[in-house]
Amino acid sequence: MDADLDTLATALYVKTDDMLKAHPDRVPARPKNGIVPRISDAELVTLAVMQAVLGHTSERRWLRYARKHLIGMFPDLPGQSGYNKRLRKLGDTMSWLIGMLGADTSIATDDVWEVDSTSVECARSRETVKRSDLAGWAEYGYCASHSRLFWGLRLHLVCTLHDLPVGWALTGAKADERAVLEDILANTPGATNHAMEGRQILVGDKNYFGKDFETRLDDAGIELLRPARKGEKPRAGTQFFKPLRQVIESINWTYKGHLDLERHGGRTIAGVCIRIAQRILALTATIWHNDNLGLNIRRSLTAYDH
Repeated sequence: MDADLDTLATALYVKTDDMLKAHPDRVPARPKNGIVPRISDAELVTLAVMQAVLGHTSERRWLRYARKHLIGMFPDLPGQSGYNKRLRKLGDTMSWLIGMLGADTSIATDDVWEVDSTSVECARSRETVKRSDLAGWAEYGYCASHSRLFWGLRLHLVCTLHDLPVGWALTGAKADERAVLEDILANTPGATNHAMEGRQILVGDKNYFGKDFETRLDDAGIELLRPARKGEKPRAGTQFFKPLRQVIESINWTYKGHLDLERHGGRTIAGVCIRIAQRILALTATIWHNDNLGLNIRRSLTAYDH
């Protein structure tokens, strides 16, 4: 099997369709006497992943492209409004699929994780900030990577060293990264159980500090490795931090540079959430497909972005 967009789409559709048939409770509820959708949920999920991989940030332009180039694969494409509404209803389904696809890889049991957060800008002008439906959730924060203030959210990611997302959360820009990490571990199915099966190593930056915080992680079977803060004694594993941190930084670059994380185009809470989930699912599906093909570089999107 070759690594190209058609094979990825076909494999993802078949896998998604099988999983949704096996777990009908994961499909959005519909009235018994309602109109039967002409495009299935599995087809819609596949279409959304292809949109993210090909870098189409506008749903309207994406559907125009699909009608011209993908009509053979998707003969019953919805309109832009219908596509948007269906995707929003599939938010929980897509989040579940991220975990299911990740579990179906050879790297799901990696005993080293990395955690980090990255900025997700949602507006720039003061007038947009004042009118935005995201006000109250999105807020001003500081992006150390670009040395600038921004207004928006933060995407918190826990990943394996092979770039596979283990858990994620979307929060305000000023959220406590330690509290968010604990929420991710508590609400990600199997994350804590996996850690308790053996000592799980978690690599983070200086923001993941605190005696009580580290004690709670240790009780959950997780050993935290992070650089020493100012005034602290040198910590174990310091020589490994720089190369390991490059992994999570490169993952963040993939989301921003290739999957257009900050060009999500969401204007409401539901709209932003589904667009972020769409991009995480796209990368997870790519890693899952590359892993099943036996490729050494699992995060590579090069074969699928054209």
